[in-house]
Amino acid sequence: MRKRRGIIKKTFLLAVLGILLGATGTVSAFFYFSSTLPSVEEISTRKVSQSTKIYDRTGTTLLYEVSDGEQRTVIPLADIPRYLKDATVITEDEGFYEEPAFDWKGILRAIYVNLTRGGILQGGSTITQQLAKNAFLTPEQTVARKIKELILATRIDRIYSKDQILELYLNQIPYGPTLYGVEATSRGFFGKPARELSLAQSALLAAIPKAPTYYSPWGNHVKELFARQKAILEKMLARGAITKKEMEAALVEKISFEPRTRGIQAPHFVMEVIEFLADKYGEDLVQKGGLRVITTLNWDLQQIAEKVTTEGAAQNEELYKGYNAALVAEDPKTGQIVALVGSRDYFGDSLPEGCAPGANCRFEPNFSVATQGLRQPGSALKPFVYLTAFEQGYTPETVLFDVPTEFAARNELCPSPPDFKNEDPACFHPENFDGDFRGPVPLRTALAQSINVPAVKTLYLAGLKKTVTNAYAMGLTTLTSPDLYGLSLVLGGGAIRLVDLVGAYGVLSQDGVKHAQSLVLEVKDADGNVLESFKDQTRQVVNAQSARLVNNILSDVDARRGLFQNSFGLTVFPDHDVALKTGTSNDYRDAWTVGYTPSIVVGVWAGNNDNSPMQKHGSSILAAVPIWSAFMKEALPTVLPETFTRPDAVPAAKPIFGGDYLYNRQVHSILYSIDRTNPLGDAPQDPALEPQFTNWETGVLLWAEKNIPDYASYNQPVVPGAAPFSTASSPPPRVEILAPAAGTFVGERVDVAVKVSGADLAKAVVRWNGQSVQEVGLGPSETYELRFTVALPSRAPQNLLEVEVFTTSNTSAKSGVIVYAQ
Repeated sequence: MRKRRGIIKKTFLLAVLGILLGATGTVSAFFYFSSTLPSVEEISTRKVSQSTKIYDRTGTTLLYEVSDGEQRTVIPLADIPRYLKDATVITEDEGFYEEPAFDWKGILRAIYVNLTRGGILQGGSTITQQLAKNAFLTPEQTVARKIKELILATRIDRIYSKDQILELYLNQIPYGPTLYGVEATSRGFFGKPARELSLAQSALLAAIPKAPTYYSPWGNHVKELFARQKAILEKMLARGAITKKEMEAALVEKISFEPRTRGIQAPHFVMEVIEFLADKYGEDLVQKGGLRVITTLNWDLQQIAEKVTTEGAAQNEELYKGYNAALVAEDPKTGQIVALVGSRDYFGDSLPEGCAPGANCRFEPNFSVATQGLRQPGSALKPFVYLTAFEQGYTPETVLFDVPTEFAARNELCPSPPDFKNEDPACFHPENFDGDFRGPVPLRTALAQSINVPAVKTLYLAGLKKTVTNAYAMGLTTLTSPDLYGLSLVLGGGAIRLVDLVGAYGVLSQDGVKHAQSLVLEVKDADGNVLESFKDQTRQVVNAQSARLVNNILSDVDARRGLFQNSFGLTVFPDHDVALKTGTSNDYRDAWTVGYTPSIVVGVWAGNNDNSPMQKHGSSILAAVPIWSAFMKEALPTVLPETFTRPDAVPAAKPIFGGDYLYNRQVHSILYSIDRTNPLGDAPQDPALEPQFTNWETGVLLWAEKNIPDYASYNQPVVPGAAPFSTASSPPPRVEILAPAAGTFVGERVDVAVKVSGADLAKAVVRWNGQSVQEVGLGPSETYELRFTVALPSRAPQNLLEVEVFTTSNTSAKSGVIVYAQ
């Protein structure tokens, strides 16, 4: 008996000791785990990571959510519909409002299942426990983590009310790989804010947290998702949360889901916005701070821009081996970028297949040519050259000679007149895009038709450094080394970005006023405080009159007609005053088009990322103009028609400025009568001291000898005191064939349209392959637009149609086009 009592006593002592040790261990474990968990204060001050949302200018189209992997928008419980709150509580934790932070019965049941089946299979978690797990703990399934979960749940329950816990829970839990919280999920799946969810949609969302991947509306188990939705609705009915009528309506409601997007709209534009935000506010705030960003993007115009760029680049690839294109559109009145496409397809594959990005790919999807690409602009720089010349007193009527000219002055290796077979890099003797030289040309025509030789001469007269200074002030900030470019700058010798070029043309459209470019209208923090809002920053950077002269020329439809020929229709938009300039770099590596009104500026680049040339016939007219035109056709109806402010009349300070290049029966290079360092001052005493004079003069005199009747009577010594003889009222006539355009196919009869101007006009003669086929008498009027139909005697596969105009003094001018037999 004593022995038995001893055993009982010993057993009791061991049990007490075990209990004490267990209790001590439990307390120790509690304090150990507690020390590694957030304190009450840390829990109450915890900030939930929220994604930054980037919107279009209306604030309704979400372009992108910047996050650290969790797309989340925190909203108050009042903005969450009752249906969703009830469905969630009934599904996840039916006793939530009555029970403590954790459910002992559920925990014991989970322990039993886990012990009998092995592993951690059940969790027995309340809403409070799930909040603790999702907000503060890792997803690992261990006993230690479960203990931490219980401790945290107790602390949370002590700090917050049940409604506050439910609000935190519904803003915290995952509904998919990147969708966290009910607001982001509602917008992701249904395209609407959570407050607008119906009962049927609320029950669907409540069905997802049990297994977000399995029950995803974008996954393979949508049937099972709707089955779970039905079960939840039935449970809500049983608990009195809804009526039978409400349940029946919810079960028959047709629910459609938003398509699973690539997660980003207007990607190249958005990347620029993110870079701007990160530079200004820091990466951490952008990724986790829940900023709300309203950008300058016009989503409607952006969609048009993406469409025409993709289609145009695909066509260029087929026709000209030009694989890529980019487009930028700006509101020049504010400097706001309204559309930006950096490549033909941000999500595409590099081309050609198998190429190495950064080395030999003609198309690289993510690289933004619009903002990152430094490309040669070709003739797209010419307007800034002419503007600089106009600032110094030159006028649109000033005449320069488009004749073969060697610009490498006083160099024995580079003779004058130039040898176009001479490829010595020290020499510079540009040709025009069509290989023709036109003789005396007003600056208006030279700019409108992008004639190269007068452009180089204009750059020399205006001054390289002055031109680069103006271009830089207007936004072309990559042009910083004028001495490096030389006179080739006007033909594209520098390197620029498309977005900068669009901004510079925007300065032209606003009469010399620069509006700083902007991507962002407003930034708010997660609490709704405005961090920044758009402010228009303006500055007059160039002379208004000079800018207006350029606008007047580039919007002159008749002046540019001869350049575009068959593509002319792509450049004209009824009821809109549209200025336009194109550019093509050496070997057709880059094609540009920039066109603008007072309300919108649009620039297009076409070419290859690796700088390889397009097919030689793929000029900017063919590669970039169609893309630009397609965009303008849809964009212009969205802006008010406006006309450019007309420039003031410009009095000619000298005869040559007014177009009288035969003044006093003298025919010379402009350097004969102009000191380029002081154009409005006296003529130079010895023009030959000017380095370029001899080469320019050689070309002019050769032209004059061939084209001016009675040339021997010109350039005679001027008798002192004799009255000057001006030919300003009677220069040689001018003729321009308006139709048919070069390259047209014609039948047995052809409609001819001709524009003729000059004094003392006598007749116009039409020739077909050298044979006169029609003669039209002219009267005293100085300008004619003739239209008539000519019967053709015979047709070869290729034919020359010419029109020659004669004056009463038998001077003449001739123009011709090549046409083909049908």
